[in-house]
Amino acid sequence: MSTTETKKRIETIELPKRRFEVEGGRQKIVVGDGQNLALIAGPCVIDSKELVFEAARRLTDITQRVGIPLIFKSSYEKDNRGSEKNWRGPMSHEGLKILKSVREEFGVPVLTDVHRVEDVNMVAEHVDVLQIPAYMCQQTSLVLACGQTGKSVNVKKGQFLAPETMDSAVSKIRSTGNKNVLLTERGACFGYNRLVADMRSIPVMQQLGAPTCFDATHVVRLYGISSSDPAGGEPRFVPHLTLAAVAAGADALFLESHPNPMSAKCDAASQLQMDNLEPLLKMAMAVRKAIGSPENVGTYNARHL
Repeated sequence: MSTTETKKRIETIELPKRRFEVEGGRQKIVVGDGQNLALIAGPCVIDSKELVFEAARRLTDITQRVGIPLIFKSSYEKDNRGSEKNWRGPMSHEGLKILKSVREEFGVPVLTDVHRVEDVNMVAEHVDVLQIPAYMCQQTSLVLACGQTGKSVNVKKGQFLAPETMDSAVSKIRSTGNKNVLLTERGACFGYNRLVADMRSIPVMQQLGAPTCFDATHVVRLYGISSSDPAGGEPRFVPHLTLAAVAAGADALFLESHPNPMSAKCDAASQLQMDNLEPLLKMAMAVRKAIGSPENVGTYNARHL
């Protein structure tokens, strides 16, 4: 290299076109470039039909007041539990009917996770978004089966993966002809039993051409401690992580929320108290307004200010 040659660095990040859309209930929601911030929210698992309906009613009211589109989420089955004695959900026969009834009653799209290839088509008949759990994001057979349904697919990034490695899941789903993929950051392993959030993962995954969502409510879970123990989570940090993610340009937010978290049958220590959701969303929307759009962050574009 000549002594007079100037060394160059990569100074900016330009995000590609990216689009995720879901139509369910009485709504069509589009996430990605040129779109508003969106929300995926609901109780971790279906505690009961009554609880899920209460949560859905409150969430639809809150999101309508704030002006943010809602995809309702709850699991009919939680297969990743710390003990075989823990509540795993109402399972498919009852749980999927409850989720379908939420869509019909409240007019919002519904999301749930699926753990087994043999369950995929059945689940796809009842919900609008199939979610692949973080621990299973590299399971080729499951990822391909979800893609082949033609349904919208949300893939949670494994805690053990670098964000750029999620290109594998994206390419597998796209190989089926399904381009409707959302990626969700939910933390990375930091030693044993603790997760940290690297905000660089948001633009890194967006550069894969997929809209990127941020889940603060799983980052704050402290593994190895029962979620029924208040010491098993740090929900006080949910607002800090959420607002940082919006400032970093997240396309959507994922917030597990519950009317009475410590009575929840799963992730009681980490779910957001629903009373705190509306003010948090108002702050998140203000941060999004401040950056203008995710594209502005990496290019230092402040012309909207």
